[in-house]
Amino acid sequence: MTVTLVAKKLPASTPIFCTSTATWTQDRQALSAPQRAWAQSTGFSGKADSHLLLPDEEGGVALVLAGVRAADDPYALSALPQALPAGRYRLHVDGLGLDPQAAALSWSLGDYVFDAYKARGRVGAELLLAQGPEAERGIAVAGAMTAVRDLVNTPAEAMGPQHLEAAVKMLAKAHKAKVKVWEGEALLKANFPAIHAVGRAAAADRQPRLIELTWGDAKAPLLSLVGKGVCFDSGGLDIKPADGMRLMKKDMGGAANAIGLGLLVMALKLPVRLQLLIPAVENAISGNAFRPGDIFRTRSGQTIEIGNTDAEGRVILCDALTYAAEGKPDLIVDMATLTGAARVALGAELPALFTRDTAQGRELTDLGLAEKDPLWPLPLWQGYQVLIDTPVADISNSGSSPLAGAITAALFLERFIPADQPWLHIDLFAWNPLARPGRPVGGEAQTIRTLLHWLERRYSA
Repeated sequence: MTVTLVAKKLPASTPIFCTSTATWTQDRQALSAPQRAWAQSTGFSGKADSHLLLPDEEGGVALVLAGVRAADDPYALSALPQALPAGRYRLHVDGLGLDPQAAALSWSLGDYVFDAYKARGRVGAELLLAQGPEAERGIAVAGAMTAVRDLVNTPAEAMGPQHLEAAVKMLAKAHKAKVKVWEGEALLKANFPAIHAVGRAAAADRQPRLIELTWGDAKAPLLSLVGKGVCFDSGGLDIKPADGMRLMKKDMGGAANAIGLGLLVMALKLPVRLQLLIPAVENAISGNAFRPGDIFRTRSGQTIEIGNTDAEGRVILCDALTYAAEGKPDLIVDMATLTGAARVALGAELPALFTRDTAQGRELTDLGLAEKDPLWPLPLWQGYQVLIDTPVADISNSGSSPLAGAITAALFLERFIPADQPWLHIDLFAWNPLARPGRPVGGEAQTIRTLLHWLERRYSA
């Protein structure tokens, strides 16, 4: 455990003195004259993500100076766990006082390494914090985020539809939730034909399935979370090039983030009735793979013409969204690594947000900026509906134009959401292409801190 909560007096540990470029001049007055001189001689100025070890008389570490951006920054201490010598550390009483939640969260994220396939272990630095609800929340959020990262980082060989099912069942067991699964031919009998069509070409042990977790008071408002669970995307018969396929283990990143958000809803006991839906498939190639030009009837009764087998995510989501809407939930949130077009428009760090409620979109955008867990609105521009029309079916799964790909994908999903149903669609990347403190290259949890805060507002009012 890299963060330990202590109920009484903290045991022997090395203090971390936090400061920033804005407060360093004032904060350093709390240090001794030799310590100030040492800091000045090394050029320490409180720059974010920098640190300086101050020695004691015996050659050990007496104090760590740490530069942070702000007291509530979710990555305030993330540069330290892997840089400091192994041992116990605590926050100094002087200097810039960190929010306990930010301290616990940032330290945990900074310590994260996906090392499941490494032969050697790593002994990290441990942060001691006084026990309290804020620190406990920070640890809980970090646990959910690192669980998302682990799911996305795990190679597809060990993270197929059956493994996603096992992950949801493990989560359900921990929180006394119920799980129901429709697998293989059972999808057709239960009227989930679109999910079956996309995943039917996979190997026998990786058959398509719809995983449903339910939790909470039956009288509470129903919250439905839907996550795209394409465990590997070859592109199908419209096969991806090698470069495009390299990261397709992460195409279940929407499912991973929906699982992470569901975990937090249950762990923090939000006053909702939770429904978590994961359509889980592998978009494989074999003799029975779905084809360009095929037409399938969906759970809603609408028919889809397959314009491109590499636009499979929206096809599995349409059955799951239809099923979610049948329960008339208070809110549906779907999360998906849906389009490259969203990444071209907004890059890796800004998930695209689609909502029919403009004011709601602004609220979520502002909250995301405040939480440093951003998302950015794109419009459900109805003028582009014509781009997903087809003369031979009700709708095409690929737009007739290369333009506005994220919007046409969102409009496709909207066709399966009743007009009066509150709904959010988040098109995210679920991956860090660049390493920064607390955000290593690899799978990433995106928007779940923002959505958690927003859901707490919505259901605690």
